[in-house]
Amino acid sequence: MDLITTTADLAAACSRLAKHPVITVDTEFLRETTYYPLLCVVQMASAEEAVVIDALAPGIDLKPFFELMANEGVLKVFHAARQDIEIIWHQANIIPHPVFDTQVAAMVLGYGDSIAYDQLVEKVTGHRPDKTHRFTDWSRRPLTKEQMHYAVSDVTHLRDVFAALDADLKKRRRSEWVSIEMEILTSPRTYDFHPERAWERLKTRVRKPKDLAVLMEVAAWREQEAQSRDVPRGRVLRDEAITDIATHAPNTLEKLAHLRSVPKGFEKSKWGSDIVAAVERGLARDFATLPKLEKPRNNSNGAAIVELLKVLLRMTAERHAVASKVIATVDDLEEIAASDEADVPALRGWRRELFGEAALKLKRGELALAIEKGRVIGVQRA
Repeated sequence: MDLITTTADLAAACSRLAKHPVITVDTEFLRETTYYPLLCVVQMASAEEAVVIDALAPGIDLKPFFELMANEGVLKVFHAARQDIEIIWHQANIIPHPVFDTQVAAMVLGYGDSIAYDQLVEKVTGHRPDKTHRFTDWSRRPLTKEQMHYAVSDVTHLRDVFAALDADLKKRRRSEWVSIEMEILTSPRTYDFHPERAWERLKTRVRKPKDLAVLMEVAAWREQEAQSRDVPRGRVLRDEAITDIATHAPNTLEKLAHLRSVPKGFEKSKWGSDIVAAVERGLARDFATLPKLEKPRNNSNGAAIVELLKVLLRMTAERHAVASKVIATVDDLEEIAASDEADVPALRGWRRELFGEAALKLKRGELALAIEKGRVIGVQRA
C-alpha cells in the first residue's frame, strides 16, 4: 500500500470514501510533550479499500479529510473517539458528524467498562490484533511497512466490529441508547476547554467558597500557560499543587515557598509571581457569583444507601448485559442517595427506565434486595 503524502491524492481518496454510507477512522498522534496533540497519521477504510495518510508530509493540506469528517451523509466509526475528535476539533474547528463509537456501543451491549480495542476485536471477530506498534513514535519518518500494516488493520478490523455491534444493537433495540451518547460525544462543549472552565477537570472537591475562587483562578492560569507554551498541564504545575494552593491561598512568595507540593525554587521564577497574583484575584472575587458548592449531606445513612445502590446497579447491569459505568457513576449514586430530584444522567431517559426508577424505589423502601439461588434479586414491597 502506498502512503498518501500529497493533497491531490488525499482529495481523491476522500472523494472515493465519501461515496460510502459508512467508513471507519483512526488516528495516530503524540501528546506526551505537548498541550495540543500532534496528528501524525490518519487511517480510514470503506467496504472496498483502506488508506493511510501521512499528516506530517511536507505541504499536505488536510482540508479534504476534514470535509469528509463533516460530511453528514457518511457515518464515521471510531473506537474511543474522544481524543480523535478532539484533534480534529483543534485543527479544523470541526466536530465529525455523524459518528459511531464502538467502545460506547460495546458498553451498552455488556462487553465491560471502557473495553480496549484489541480486546473487543478478539471478542467479536476471534482475531487477535498485533499490539506491537501501539506505543511507537508515529512522528518518525519514514514509516515502516509494519507500521503501515498496523495502521491499516486498525480500521479494517473496525469494519467487522461495527457490523457486529450495529446488528446486535438493532436486535436488542438499543441503537437509540448509543445515539444519545453520540450527541454528547459530538457536542462542541465537550472539547471547548476555555481556561475559566479548567478547574472542572480537576479531581478535587473543595468545600469553601474561598478555596473554590482560588482554585478557579490558579487552574485558569495554568491552562493559559500550558496553551501558550504548548506543554502538558503537569509540566506547568501538578494537580496536587493547585489543590494545595487553593486550600492555603498563599498571597506572598514566602507563603508559596512553604507549600511542599510546589517545586523547590518555584517561587523565585516569574511563575511564582503569576500564582500569587492568581491567588489574589481569587480572594478578590465575589463569592456569591461562584458555582454552588455541594452541601454536606445530613443523612447519617448516606454511605449505606450508596452501598445498596451499588448492589442494585451491579444487579441491573448483569441482568441487562450493560456495563455498569454507562448506566451510572459513583457520583450519580451519591447524588441520588442525597436527593430524589438529583440532576444526573441515571435519572433521565433510558437509564431511568433501566435503573433510576428502581433506585428511587429502593430509597423509599418500595423495593428490597434479596438473595435467591445465589443471585441478588429485587423484591417489590407493599
